Amino acid sequence: MAAPHSPRTDDWWRDAVIYQVYPRSFADGDGDGTGDLAGVRARLPYLAELGVDAVWFTPWYASPMVDGGYDVADYRTIDPAFGTLAEAEKLIAEAAEHNIRVIVDIVPNHVSDQHRWFRAALAAGPGSPERALFHFRPGRGEHGELPPNDWPSQFSGRTWTRVPDGEWYLHLFTPEQPDLNWAHPAVRQEHEDILRFWFERGVAGVRIDSAALLVKDPALADFEEGVDPHPYIDQDELHDVYRSWRAIADEYGAVFVGEVWLPDAERFARYLRPDELHTAFNFNFLTCPWEADRLRATIEATLAEHAPVGAPATWVLCNHDVTRTVTRYGRTDTAFDFATKAFGTPTDLTLGTRRARAAALLTLALPGSVYVYQGEELGLPEADIPLARIEDPMHFRSGGTDPGRDGCRVPLPWTADAPSYGFSSVPDPWLPQPSDWADHAVDRQSTDPHSMLALYREALMLRRSGKGFGDGPMTWLPSEDGVLAFTRPHGLVCVVNLARHPTALPAHERLLLASGPLAGDGLLPPDTAVWLRV
Repeated sequence: MAAPHSPRTDDWWRDAVIYQVYPRSFADGDGDGTGDLAGVRARLPYLAELGVDAVWFTPWYASPMVDGGYDVADYRTIDPAFGTLAEAEKLIAEAAEHNIRVIVDIVPNHVSDQHRWFRAALAAGPGSPERALFHFRPGRGEHGELPPNDWPSQFSGRTWTRVPDGEWYLHLFTPEQPDLNWAHPAVRQEHEDILRFWFERGVAGVRIDSAALLVKDPALADFEEGVDPHPYIDQDELHDVYRSWRAIADEYGAVFVGEVWLPDAERFARYLRPDELHTAFNFNFLTCPWEADRLRATIEATLAEHAPVGAPATWVLCNHDVTRTVTRYGRTDTAFDFATKAFGTPTDLTLGTRRARAAALLTLALPGSVYVYQGEELGLPEADIPLARIEDPMHFRSGGTDPGRDGCRVPLPWTADAPSYGFSSVPDPWLPQPSDWADHAVDRQSTDPHSMLALYREALMLRRSGKGFGDGPMTWLPSEDGVLAFTRPHGLVCVVNLARHPTALPAHERLLLASGPLAGDGLLPPDTAVWLRV
């Protein structure tokens, strides 16, 4: 095994490679079919050899798991399915020994309906201080039988649920996820205490779920398409919340990454001012189709919107909510949109894999930090989940038309010839694995110099040790239609061919890495990328 790489002591987050772990599906240490912290601890050498700087964990807290852990019942307790708080503390410490930082997920917009605050609110009744922590309202109509407003859900279905005493409560997601009232000082104080709780335990940062949704228009007026400001997205009062959070993070040297879905570049950048969030996810790049002109425009817009506030861009191809890259890039429509997800969409996995390999080199060569979702380094495709095994509420709330997100959350394959591919000692884990995943297993890919895993390991090694990668300037090079070519400092050049024919490479001293074999006469084939030193 390769020795752990040297720790970063500067502003590491500006150009870090951060690996996303979905704990239920990474590795099972206790043999119950569900991934856990013991499984992650056992696989830390794998992450160190891969060469990542940090690991972001999706929620590992106590939860009924109605929405995959994003319905949090207690932020100071680890869900028993994953382990204990003591194990989490061991994991943070052991990751540090491998020079890997830990980022945890905070879900401030809502809690679980099993959270002590919400149980108390239901018991206390209308007009109580307990209900003031949430958005309880009387209904409309002659007998209060209609919801208080018509706000659209972030999932399908209603955003209000009526309780037996006649009042309604707001939930932008599922009914089991009641929204908190961020105008209440106790809500703000509780989350500041939660941040300190985890910073005291050594976490290096926090990913903020649904970061632009917390504050609601107090009037709770009906939704009007196109009216500004939006009643619950990007309210101005949010910035006061994040300024107070940033002051706490600065005490500990910790960082934030926000999940901020906003089309307005100027308003997006406001979250990245020096006294607010350090970084935010770049969803325009994630959803962009595999088209040269669209990708270039997205890259340029991303860098332009970050420049005024001096924040680094983030680049990501996939996460726990999005169709896996190999599958998406093998389709006729290579973009991603929740509204267009459907069962049975055809895909060419050979083509998708070739494009995903090229996209990995493109992403890792761009200025800023990179997030890698678990299994992307293995080239995993989206899995087809039998209807009877689907768990994602997006599927059920759509009336069964949306396949949901479980297909990208299937347990990882570690050992080709073991039960559940080495994920667990049981043959059938919490989500079923495809029967043809043996060649995707870590043990087989580790011995194949042409595998996706080998490509990622080599790329991360070069990015870590070579000059010109990470944060800093980039300049586009002249190129023919369908080709992206740019330079980075110290003579680093990245060329990505999205055209339908091979293209000539610029003059160079050395070929550092290619996502696939070159064509005759050293030409770069379609859907292939290279790193050069000129």
